[in-house]
Parts: sequence; structure tokens; C-alpha cells
Amino acid sequence: MVAGMSDLRKEVRLRTFLKGRIVFNNGNATMDCLVRDLSGIGARLALSETAALPDAFDLLIPAKDKVYKAALRWRRSDGVGVAFLDDRQAVQPAPSAESSVMLLLQRIHDLEAENATLRRLVAEAEAAMLERTA
Repeated sequence: MVAGMSDLRKEVRLRTFLKGRIVFNNGNATMDCLVRDLSGIGARLALSETAALPDAFDLLIPAKDKVYKAALRWRRSDGVGVAFLDDRQAVQPAPSAESSVMLLLQRIHDLEAENATLRRLVAEAEAAMLERTA
């Protein structure tokens, strides 16, 4: 008798129907998914397209307010199996909407300050060029 796939797993996966988001390429690329099975060490994700998925990525599950570092273990046309890279630190709190907004506001502030500095430097350079030609 051949052992079933569930017999080979270290932990039982619970059936779920959770919206997930795969984040990769330093946060520049995302892909929506459906988390169909979940355990403390891995998950099965349903996807419409698996070809573009990298070997490692972050898995955000908003309903659980968690982000998992995940590694691809198997791939099929309709989904993938992943293992969480560090089961002691696999689960990290997802950034809250408020902290994300605060980070974005800080980034905007920093860019506006940098922009103002660059405008001042350009104005000073233009003034210096006008003095030389006068």
C-alpha cells in the first residue's frame, strides 16, 4: 500500500477558503491567490497562473493578519504547494493599514524635501550661470 500525501506531511493541513496575495520581486509584483489548505509549516494555493511564480516569495493572508516567507515545493496548472521557510519565524504580523499609510506619508514627506533641495540647487546653479554671462 502506498502512503497518501497527507500521510507524508509533518502537520495536518486545515481546509481553508482564504484570500491571499503573493508578493515578490522586492514588493514590485503581486499575484492574488486562494489559500485552500493551511498548516503551521505550509499551504496549498489555488492560482489562475503558476508559470510566473518565483521559487520563493511572501504570502500575505489578510484575514489572518499574517505574512509567511514561502518556498515553492510543487507546481500544477491550477495551483502550488508551499513550505514556510522558517517554521519558528514563519508567521509575522502583516503591516497594518495604518502603519502602511504612515510609511507612505513619511516617504512622500522625504521625497518632497528632496525635491525642494534639488529645486533650490537648480535655482542656485541657474543664478550662478546668469552671473557669469552678465
